Amino acid sequence: MSPIRISFLAGTLLLAGTACATDVSMAGGSVGFSTPDNWVSIMETQGEPEMRVFQVPDPSPTARDNLSYVSVEVEQVGDLAAFDQYVGAANRKVQALSGYRAIGNPDGPNSYVYTAQEHGAAYRYNDRYWFKNNHAIHLRCARPERSQAGAAWAGSFDKGCDAVATSLAR
Repeated sequence: MSPIRISFLAGTLLLAGTACATDVSMAGGSVGFSTPDNWVSIMETQGEPEMRVFQVPDPSPTARDNLSYVSVEVEQVGDLAAFDQYVGAANRKVQALSGYRAIGNPDGPNSYVYTAQEHGAAYRYNDRYWFKNNHAIHLRCARPERSQAGAAWAGSFDKGCDAVATSLAR
């Protein structure tokens, strides 16, 4: 295969890879991120706080009763102290959830992984927070702890969540 043809194919693959994401803008454009195209936007609020919620399709029967979702909430805060208060208040709410059990802080001090009950089912949550442009940004990735879709689907969900986190951290 000629070098020109290889370059063309590589460029096409790169463009196809970037076309498989939906760009989202919040807080008047000061916060942006990308989601996989197959995530379905199921809720959007404007104002304070501003929120976007996406359903992550689970192809298994588990999805009949349990929603896998990713949410991003953006709220204006005055400074780093107000951000710390925002994170603290959010964590107090989380710790009050039925069946709450902390797993750890895998991605640093503003990252929390835990399990809790949601509508009678065990869920795994990954919450991450950033302070950016005087905004508190909260990413929550929530999925049933056990889905009949299996480990590969759970890994794909977590990978998508990590990609959104990387996008938000920029």
